[in-house]
Amino acid sequence: MKTTPIVALALSALVIAVPAEAKNKSCPPGLAKKSVPCVPPGQAKKMLRGYEPGDWIGDQDYHRIRYPDRYDLEPLRPGQRYIILNNQIMVVDQNTYNVLSIVRAVSSILD
Repeated sequence: MKTTPIVALALSALVIAVPAEAKNKSCPPGLAKKSVPCVPPGQAKKMLRGYEPGDWIGDQDYHRIRYPDRYDLEPLRPGQRYIILNNQIMVVDQNTYNVLSIVRAVSSILD
């Protein structure tokens, strides 16, 4: 079946006019349309720019370093732990998960 240019133009306009909807049912409508879906704007900025000392990690998807010697890291003081988040090794407070310091970038997880 051959379509005329007018029909093709109308169909393409219809496809463009349909808004993208979030498929995640647990995502609030206001967050579903954000550039990083289902992430509050403040958290999305941290994901894009990186974390700084004093920032709260929250429930981000981080990797806890259980064997610091594999990364040539110094032993920590009590109440601290190493994590990897956004390809950076960080020291966080184990109770509050506030960033205490950024150690360095890392390219792979070794433990």
